[in-house]
Amino acid sequence: MRRRDHNIFANATSLIICGLLAGVVVAAAAFPAVAMSGLAAKAGGDTFAQLPSTLRSASAPQVSRVYANDGKTQIAAMYDEFRSDVRLKDISQNMQDAIVAAEDHQFFKHKGVDVKGVARAFVNNNSGKSQQGASTLTMQMVRMSQAYSATSPQEVVDATKDSPKRKITEMKYALEVEKQLSKGQILERYLNTAPFGGGAYGIAAASQVYFGTKASKLTVAQSALLAGMVKAPSAFDPTTKTGYPQAKDRRTWVLGNMRDMGFITPKEYTDAIATKIPTKIQRVGNGCTSVKTNSWGFFCDFFYRWWNSQPAFGVNVYTRERQLKSGGYRIVTSLDPKAQDQARKRATERLKDTNRNAVLLAGIEPGTGRVRFLATNRKFKLDNSAHPENRISSDPKKARKKIRGTYPNTTNPLFSGGGDITGYQAGSVFKMFTMVAALEKGLPLGTTINAGPQAKTNYIVQYGSPAACPGTNKYCPENAGGADGGPTNMWTGFGLSRNTFFVPLEERVGAERVVDVAKRFGVQFRASNDARLANNKDLAHGWGAFTLGVTSSTPLEMANAYATLAGDGMFCEPTPVQEIKTQHGEKIDVGNPHCTRATSSEVARSALDAARCPVGDQSYLGRCHGATAGVVHGAVGHPVFGKSGTTDKDKTAALIVGTASIVVAGYEVNPDWADHNDRMDHDVINPAVYKTVADYMKGKPKKGFKKPGNRKLTVGEQRSVPNVECSSIGEAKSRLSGAGFDPYVIGGQVDSKCPAGQAAGTNPDGQSIKGGPVGIEVSNGKGGGDKPPPGTKPGAPNFPGFPNSPRRN
Repeated sequence: MRRRDHNIFANATSLIICGLLAGVVVAAAAFPAVAMSGLAAKAGGDTFAQLPSTLRSASAPQVSRVYANDGKTQIAAMYDEFRSDVRLKDISQNMQDAIVAAEDHQFFKHKGVDVKGVARAFVNNNSGKSQQGASTLTMQMVRMSQAYSATSPQEVVDATKDSPKRKITEMKYALEVEKQLSKGQILERYLNTAPFGGGAYGIAAASQVYFGTKASKLTVAQSALLAGMVKAPSAFDPTTKTGYPQAKDRRTWVLGNMRDMGFITPKEYTDAIATKIPTKIQRVGNGCTSVKTNSWGFFCDFFYRWWNSQPAFGVNVYTRERQLKSGGYRIVTSLDPKAQDQARKRATERLKDTNRNAVLLAGIEPGTGRVRFLATNRKFKLDNSAHPENRISSDPKKARKKIRGTYPNTTNPLFSGGGDITGYQAGSVFKMFTMVAALEKGLPLGTTINAGPQAKTNYIVQYGSPAACPGTNKYCPENAGGADGGPTNMWTGFGLSRNTFFVPLEERVGAERVVDVAKRFGVQFRASNDARLANNKDLAHGWGAFTLGVTSSTPLEMANAYATLAGDGMFCEPTPVQEIKTQHGEKIDVGNPHCTRATSSEVARSALDAARCPVGDQSYLGRCHGATAGVVHGAVGHPVFGKSGTTDKDKTAALIVGTASIVVAGYEVNPDWADHNDRMDHDVINPAVYKTVADYMKGKPKKGFKKPGNRKLTVGEQRSVPNVECSSIGEAKSRLSGAGFDPYVIGGQVDSKCPAGQAAGTNPDGQSIKGGPVGIEVSNGKGGGDKPPPGTKPGAPNFPGFPNSPRRN
């Protein structure tokens, strides 16, 4: 469009005329009943001169679009008003012509105010005919701009109510706008701002909603229909019974104007008249309940909650949400759609959507904190209260009140926590924090503890409780199934998940230090009692059961905690985004990986080395002797690490499996009732987790973990074990103690040439870690020929975790 020239005489003339008309003619045009009143007169020249001349600029709300990590697959649209601005060159000429034909025939001739139109409206409105407003496209654009730039509800009212002052204000601003903008710029702004009904704001949205096309592709008939609707979108709505005939008549009128103004030929007019008018529209879904693929909804909700927690987007949740829904952002998230779909498949293979128990799978990338998927056997959906699908809650208290549960439909933040979701106890996966705390204190992986069937500690519990030693108030944890671990180091203790190793280890380290590691690794402690204990060092010091995973956590937290090991000790805040751009294409620095050092790289590498044991892999030092989820390594086919976990009475089953590329935490839980009676099964959760990891790693090159290099943190200080063969038990204990070991007598007797009751030897012999337990074998005096090779004495509990000690089941 050619920008119209402005000269001082023309502008002066316009101002004089408008100034004279402002108080009387304009007021009369809009409000004939008060045309001669004092209000109209007062609204005249003095008021006009005093009005500001600069229109406050504000962008109309724009839809924000959320994409998957490929930058192409749209996950969701989020908006208060469905609008996306487009350039004038991307709006069909048909549409440009149609809006002029419908709303402002003199648009290319006037300078913002159609003086003749104002006068005509004055005469018409005072002749008893239908009312005319005489607003030009420029004045209408001014009105919409004022409404969108309002900073208070009253300003919105003032910008839109029918009053002489508003008309005068629009005229003044319109004259100034025409000096600053070309006709093309004004037309572009108008078409991008105007409401078209059907939830569509702006021409790009209207094209999509009504015709499923782009603004650049609008035909003559389509353009005429849309242009005709601007005046009264509800009245001219073709999708309603009353609106259809009015929309059709209005379109005919606009097409006639287009023909008479030379925009279209008579044939084009005839063809357009014959074109059918749509009676159905394609409303665009808004928010996470309208995602393209339902299972993406949980990730979308995580993103939405993340956005609302970011101070960069506003001072409170309300302003942040308004930014998201009106800012026109282009957001590329970290969601991997293929991985998400595969994880969803693995979850529903184990449990159906209608099962009251849930399989929760959270996948996160080490070193960045980017969340790749969140999958479960649930549908992300608000249950319809009128026609509910959800079953009655499994919680008896809620069931008595007929309150429905969260299956199969829910929008609760099952993976990340929030609201009423504080998390779930996950069991022995928490032992990793104790291992890290021990390494930070200088206790190496080779630290050895005699992990018998029951450990006696100084932690205080309720007197006579099941967790207490009989007749005491001292905490005495037991191994699952009553297993006797014997002398155990961290590799084997973690691999076989020995409670009687880790609770005493926690006691040596200090439970408050273990809690501190968990905090640094991202555990939130959302449950009020957990927070009370975690945030008071004195209380945390006595939290003996903490290492056994009795606090609430979420799959996302624990996936990220283990990812901190694979990230070489760097904790990266979980983030759902890869890139955010403004509507103007500018990148903003929010959501990029934000990583802080949670522990040293050597501690992380050493802990990860031991964490390879539970999942069937081998540590770099070859010290894995036992696994609770040994099939994982073979199933995944890549170097792996992780840990399984189970709570009391199997109320939760958990497995975490990680590679250098992805860490997946899986929980099987009952989200509605923590104290349920079901037994969670590792045959359910374990395959869901390791198959998800295998799916993700398929076709990717094998990548090993960084090797620990500090022997002080791995094997520790090794010392020679004295030969105490045929010594008295007392003398054997004394010699072993003097050498820096913790001696104990192994139950039972072994064949030996030494006299009965004397020491037949030790387990281990050769070398062992300083301060570690050394068992004294007792001779039965029956003779045994030559002494068996070290570590293979019959009847003696060998030390798991050392090269010369075979695995003991």
